[in-house]
Amino acid sequence: MVQENLIKILENSFRSHWEMPLYTDYSKNYTMTYGEVAERIARLHLLFKEIGVEKSDKIALIGRNTPYWTTTYLAVITYGAVIVPILQDFNPNDVHHIVNHSGASLLFCSDKHWDSLEEDKMENLTAVFSIDDFRCVHQQDGQSIQRIMGSLDAHFAKAYPKGFSKDHIHYKVRTNEEIFMISYTSGSTGFSKGVMISGRALAGNINYGIESRLLERGDRVLTFLPLAHAYGMAFDFLTATCVGAHSYLLNKVPSPKVLIKAFGEVHPTVIFTVPLVMEKIYRKQLQPSLTTTSMRFALNVPLLDNYIYSQVCNKLTEALGGEFKEVIIGGAPLNREVEDFLRKIGFRFTVGYGMTECAPLIAHAYHNEFRPYSCGKVLPNMEVRIDSPDPENEIGEILVKGDNVMSGYYNNPEATQKAFTEDGWLRTGDMGSLDKDGHLYIKGRCKSMILGANGQNIYPEQIEDKLNNLPFVMESLVIERDGKLIALVYPDYTAIDDAHIRTQDIPTIMEENRKQLNSMVASYENIAQIVVYPTEFEKTPKKSIKRYLYANITL
Repeated sequence: MVQENLIKILENSFRSHWEMPLYTDYSKNYTMTYGEVAERIARLHLLFKEIGVEKSDKIALIGRNTPYWTTTYLAVITYGAVIVPILQDFNPNDVHHIVNHSGASLLFCSDKHWDSLEEDKMENLTAVFSIDDFRCVHQQDGQSIQRIMGSLDAHFAKAYPKGFSKDHIHYKVRTNEEIFMISYTSGSTGFSKGVMISGRALAGNINYGIESRLLERGDRVLTFLPLAHAYGMAFDFLTATCVGAHSYLLNKVPSPKVLIKAFGEVHPTVIFTVPLVMEKIYRKQLQPSLTTTSMRFALNVPLLDNYIYSQVCNKLTEALGGEFKEVIIGGAPLNREVEDFLRKIGFRFTVGYGMTECAPLIAHAYHNEFRPYSCGKVLPNMEVRIDSPDPENEIGEILVKGDNVMSGYYNNPEATQKAFTEDGWLRTGDMGSLDKDGHLYIKGRCKSMILGANGQNIYPEQIEDKLNNLPFVMESLVIERDGKLIALVYPDYTAIDDAHIRTQDIPTIMEENRKQLNSMVASYENIAQIVVYPTEFEKTPKKSIKRYLYANITL
């Protein structure tokens, strides 16, 4: 059981790192120190008090990664209220739903998001504040919040006549069992569910980050994952804040060009990323240079191949800033071919495993302890059970217990009951196995598993993994129709154009891919047809395909 109190961890961090840089808005080259963030938190606490915010009130937050976003989040939880972070990619209807379902009384959002929202669809909001400049952009009839905002400086000067110092940092006492956050996932069937995250779950993740020295005082983090998502929030943001690290908040669309430039300027000491980023780097920048005739010949020459791979590793390392301890890949499975290549060149990477309902971490291992194709070792404060007679050899659903597990779904007892077994284990919805040393291996999602004609369990993710590495395939989705497996493929049109291939020839290329794929998989996994799909597949915030949207698609 986690003993460290989350609020006390934050208090100590602000006092201990008072003059150190905490958050930098990378796009604006603007930095706030730990002391400046603590002072802004104190101002927000005064505002909450004047408005009448009470303990456990819900406050929603949406916007890009900025110092004002992170400061608002911290101000809410250290005041005693419950933060409701909303992913910036959610459409307005989803935002309206989340604000209403959570019962949020206040909303902090960017001006861009506010322009797309309708206040009459969020009638319970007392007020809305801009996180671009902290002005009140909307107040409920009869409220005097704009007047309160106008006198806030005077209130602050009266409260701290000699100025705000580290000695003034005393936040409201909160137990770790209290709900600190309600996180709305993208869900897999319609509207998402509100995951109730306690201080214990957040502290469990942060404590692991501290004790494992995942992040340390003075470390630099380039934050490009959405902070409203559990992965980026736990490590790029909360753990970094608690250890005295410096977070550079990208506040831009993380295109490869933007990321490479930022890596070169920030030189992060640890990198948290998702498979999609590494797979794009591999396919777009590394793979083409290694498949030329001359390079293929050179790689067949003894000793020369090791030199070439070493040079590739050095170039990739430099492209990511050159100073990182390791690259941690999470949020979705990593393509096997990409994993094999990264290991072959000696790249410092590891793959972790988690879910929003565990805030998020369940398993992780350092790159020098990482076992091929695993997703790390089960955390010390977590337990994993495989729902199968032989957990090492027979795949079953992954069940978890421990400090990081959620407290349930907000206002949804039926979904909460379904999420847990009768003896209290959380159902992850993932299928996998666990070796005797506690290393976890993921095979696919329970809901996506297809039952073969002779009772075989078919995991479409494993077939897609191979298909995505074949020529001119950008992404794919395997579905079942009338007892046959069909692959939907969105082609890599950039590569097709570069190769001067005619559009009418794409079906022929895909048929060749189908034959090659079928030679690589078991007979019961053979694909009967590849259908060219016209657009990219819709994805969740962690960039996995929303399979449920394509289950009954007309071919």
